[in-house]
Amino acid sequence: MSNEPCILAVDLGTSGCKTALVTTRGQVLGWEFDPVTTVHLPGGGAEQNPSDWWDTLVSTTRRILADNLVPRERIAAVCCTTQGEGTVAVDADGRALMNAILWMDSRGAKCLPEIMGGMPKVSGYNALKLLRWIRLTGGAPSQTGKDPAAHMLLIKHDHPEVYRATHKFLNVLDYMNLRLTGKFVGTFDSIITSWVTDNRNPDAIHYSDALLRGCGIEREKFPDIVPCTQDLGPITKEFAEAVGLPPTVKVVAGAIDNTAAAVGSGAVDDYAAHLYIGTSSWLAAHVPFKKTDIAASLASLPCAIPGRYLLTALQATAGGNLTFLRDKILYHKDELLQEAQTPDVYKIMDRIADRVPAGSNGVMYTPWIFGERAPVEDRTVRAGLFNLSLENSREDIIRAVMEGVAFNTRWLLVPFERFTKRRTDSITIVGGGAVSDVWCGIFADVMDRSILQTKDPIQANARGAAFIAALGLGHIRASDIPGCVECKKTYTPTPEHRAVYDRLYSEFVAIYNKTKGIYRRLNG
Repeated sequence: MSNEPCILAVDLGTSGCKTALVTTRGQVLGWEFDPVTTVHLPGGGAEQNPSDWWDTLVSTTRRILADNLVPRERIAAVCCTTQGEGTVAVDADGRALMNAILWMDSRGAKCLPEIMGGMPKVSGYNALKLLRWIRLTGGAPSQTGKDPAAHMLLIKHDHPEVYRATHKFLNVLDYMNLRLTGKFVGTFDSIITSWVTDNRNPDAIHYSDALLRGCGIEREKFPDIVPCTQDLGPITKEFAEAVGLPPTVKVVAGAIDNTAAAVGSGAVDDYAAHLYIGTSSWLAAHVPFKKTDIAASLASLPCAIPGRYLLTALQATAGGNLTFLRDKILYHKDELLQEAQTPDVYKIMDRIADRVPAGSNGVMYTPWIFGERAPVEDRTVRAGLFNLSLENSREDIIRAVMEGVAFNTRWLLVPFERFTKRRTDSITIVGGGAVSDVWCGIFADVMDRSILQTKDPIQANARGAAFIAALGLGHIRASDIPGCVECKKTYTPTPEHRAVYDRLYSEFVAIYNKTKGIYRRLNG
């Protein structure tokens, strides 16, 4: 790899910004990370300051370049992957006019009747509008209010002065590309959840005049659309001088997190599945067709691989349940408290969970701590511990949280396989949660599928951004990608655990069906 070009891959997630130096064949040479603060507001609000994103990008880039891992002239491009479904209102000079509204922010739900109203109704949507959305886009605005379609209306209604000053509404990825290039553009995948594009040709995504007329937002406030692999030109002089890169370094448009992780997992062949476990999680696969399953909230949507769509089943909160458990529940004076400020706290949870038998001694956990997206779309449902007794301990609860996320993923697998019309025999697992050997084993046992743990699974997004840049610049082909991702270990289901997990999975689904009405009354 002495002369192999490298990509400065930027992975801006909800928790912070990771900047990595990655070869065009996917080898991560080094990375730096800075956290970003999320502000949670009453009524389901969640915001971040876009300036924090930029500051962390600059600081992490400076540090990774200071390591002198490769000569700077070997760096061919910068490519970002970011959290999706966030909304940034910017003026004509590219300045953010307020905090970004994040993917978990549900405050815009109250505004949706403006664009969903009218009779006849189907599941809260005007039937004719719903049919048009699905025919053209593959989906429709989420009634949870957690996508840009609702965010933009929220700004229009609650912040009219910001709306009037808005030149463009940008996704998180689009904002980062604006700061890197000075160009107001959205990508094939970042624009999806504005629900105003015609996605019937995966290589020619474009705005639909009919959908624009009905969205409640002026056409001129939307950015131009480009493929994820588009070369956007060189970095700005500002960024080049701030970090010490040659001004000839290019910017490739990149992708939002689930699109990039799908590429970085190596699962780019048709129907090859991957499971991402981060703050949220998703089960996804590239498919050669556009299709929608309304009942299960599943759709195949535009992605970074030319000519393909990405089927994604999204779980609202996965690893975020463990973070909640660590930060807000486990305050006892024991090994966890002693290690609470170190990055190895999750390893301690692994050790504890590993000594608890399958089934967590009867304790069950539902991971819907911030509502759910699929296989049911329900913003009022919440997390819960079930079947606790005096005989249970904190150890049982820790394992039950891990099993609960796995049960929900198994629940996702049912409509996922119905959608693809084939059994998914093996699933590649990536993301921070995939670092846990114990959790990988739990997923294999609960889901009754082989789980393929990639080497350095936490780097999937950065690898994906590097592969997307390499595709855009012609350094690799999509068919090369699977051979560039190494499998560390394969986990197969443990036969003696099957009966336990099958029984508990049935009860997991029953818990939702029995309690959804209670949650709706409590949180509706």
